Amino acid sequence: MVTKDQRRRQLAREKFERQQQRRVELRHKSRTRNAVIAAVAVVVIAGVGGAWLGGAFDGSDKKSDAAAKASAPAATPTTPAKPAADPCAKPAAGTPGKQQWKTAPALSIDKTAKYTFTLQTTCGAIPIALNAAKAPETVSSFKFLADKGFFDHTKCHRLTTAGIYVLQCGDPTGSGSGGPGYTIPDENLTAFGKAGASGSVTYPAGTIAMANTGQPHTGGSQFFLVYKDSPLAPSYTPFGTIGADGLKVLTKIAGAGESSGQGDGAPNATVVIDKATVTQS
Repeated sequence: MVTKDQRRRQLAREKFERQQQRRVELRHKSRTRNAVIAAVAVVVIAGVGGAWLGGAFDGSDKKSDAAAKASAPAATPTTPAKPAADPCAKPAAGTPGKQQWKTAPALSIDKTAKYTFTLQTTCGAIPIALNAAKAPETVSSFKFLADKGFFDHTKCHRLTTAGIYVLQCGDPTGSGSGGPGYTIPDENLTAFGKAGASGSVTYPAGTIAMANTGQPHTGGSQFFLVYKDSPLAPSYTPFGTIGADGLKVLTKIAGAGESSGQGDGAPNATVVIDKATVTQS
């Protein structure tokens, strides 16, 4: 007999698959439209600012950066509750950068060293111990982006509060469709074991993992922070662990709820990364 919890997880996976299909279709439509415009105008467009699924087009036919939203289960429409008071401060002065890169940076970290990814947010500091040994390409990419100020002044644009429990960040556009212009390979996908009959494993509270388009090796700059154990397919690179103080900040953010009232929307809290750094210790 299928339990209510199993059914809920199944609905979450089915919704995720539908989302990914729609995003892939959107990408094809966008490319076709751009090609037609280029043919009519007889103009070569380089570094197109339009983006899909978390990656800006870079003027080439290479893969865009992947940063699709982490899955969330279907929910019965409800009247959104009155948002809780914003528990966060005003963002520091500044705007997100727009720099893009056509290829991922070369591996530039010491796999045996300890690295800390610190998010100084409007809601508090979130220090994260990175796993350079198990996810070196991801950690190297994040150090590169943090050193370039890529995450500074960016919004965390998505909060899920039903079925899975994550805060998603890392998109300079704040829309869920931005990224650095390149993709990185999946890593460490067996960290939480193999998926069972449900097709999922538990990403424990305190995990930081890569978002993607649902296809292999399509991570870019978007990531999600797990604030409560969440069942997900083992398809998202886990690359670090959030400390206790960081989890308190995430709990505060989650407590303010999200905008849709259905468990998946923009956080009501003003979550902006004022400054992000990756340091070696």
